[in-house]
Amino acid sequence: MQLAVAAITPRFLKTPDAAVHLGLSARTLEKHRCFGTGPVFRKLGGRIVYAIEDLDAWATLGTRNSTSDPGTGIVYPAKRRPTDVVRR
Repeated sequence: MQLAVAAITPRFLKTPDAAVHLGLSARTLEKHRCFGTGPVFRKLGGRIVYAIEDLDAWATLGTRNSTSDPGTGIVYPAKRRPTDVVRR
């Protein structure tokens, strides 16, 4: 007699798995998190996790039909944005 085992699809991914999902390196995703330019994340205890829906929504911001298509959203590079620079 065989027991049926249901496949469990994760709702949240840790940084390395989220990076694979997006086709990025884990380090790039960490930089996006530090600069505030990446997908929404959650901090559960000491762990950083990403909801798959949030990863897909962030990636969708970069959807374009052609190189001249301005699109409706912007996926910023993983670096400090000029508006974030502190002036003294």
